[in-house]
Amino acid sequence: MTKILTGNELLSGATVYLDAQGNWVEDIQAARVFAKDEAEALEAAMAATKATGRIISLETEDVETINGVIHANRIRERIRSEGPTAPRFDRQHLGEDEHVSI
Repeated sequence: MTKILTGNELLSGATVYLDAQGNWVEDIQAARVFAKDEAEALEAAMAATKATGRIISLETEDVETINGVIHANRIRERIRSEGPTAPRFDRQHLGEDEHVSI
């Protein structure tokens, strides 16, 4: 089974994926796909990411590549990669009084 590395960016909360250059990107199609025999590389990438503290909820995700397109096996990750199931709104940012309304 092939895997990708995913998490959430600490500052924005965005769903992100590790790409082949070691950058975190929001497009699952740019994610590095780790083959079954790359377990050590995947573990090293996870350890390096944890050391930065920039990415939270770090986990591996099983994927399949079909005709060059990455497909997450779990519905949860498909929703995370494709965006919300409700209408999309701009992210709310901290205001002058440093709070976000809920």
